[in-house]
Amino acid sequence: MTTVLDAHAVAVLSRSRQQVAELISRGQWPPLVPADVLTECLTGDHRRDFHPNRLLRTCDIRNVTEVIARHAAYLRTSAGQDAISATDAIVVALADHAGGGVILTSDPDGLTALASRGLHPIQVARV
Repeated sequence: MTTVLDAHAVAVLSRSRQQVAELISRGQWPPLVPADVLTECLTGDHRRDFHPNRLLRTCDIRNVTEVIARHAAYLRTSAGQDAISATDAIVVALADHAGGGVILTSDPDGLTALASRGLHPIQVARV
């Protein structure tokens, strides 16, 4: 099962080895992380970014292609969720492009609305 992390999930998991160990034991590791998420979860200061960077080294960072970006735009428009960030829409579009799976987030409400518009089954779970 494909797991995709948003910025909040990176922040939470970077401080919780126990949650990461649980994901590994369930076969949900390594997760996909869209490169755009790095903009939200990192500061550019290596001291403050130590924990997220340690976690991200074990993840599969994916570049956002034109296909994924266009699909993210479609999801935002069709769900009527213009207030949701483009990065969150990209997270959902990447999960959909990967054939569905689980998105881990600390704010599932907006992502659930987008995920319901996808082509594949996507579960949005609180981390």
